[in-house]
Amino acid sequence: MQKIQPVNGHALIKLNNNDEKKVGGIIIPRTAQEKLNEGIVEGLAANSTDEINVGERVIYKELSGTKIKQDGIEYLLIPVDDIIAKYVDVDEI
Repeated sequence: MQKIQPVNGHALIKLNNNDEKKVGGIIIPRTAQEKLNEGIVEGLAANSTDEINVGERVIYKELSGTKIKQDGIEYLLIPVDDIIAKYVDVDEI
């Protein structure tokens, strides 16, 4: 089994590409949904950033990176600088 390891300041983002099923059984395909530029960090290049860790859910710039498909799962390989935010747990807003 092979694993994709980002290099040269890149991050590997696992995309959420599931069709969404709404109440009433209507399925809305991915192509008709508003595209969210978010995913889960699956890998980082060595020494690329201290702010983001593998496993975190992040938001990245639109039209960023290169799509890759491995074992039926879609990933996006993007420069770490294209990650603009991450989700964090907080007690209060």
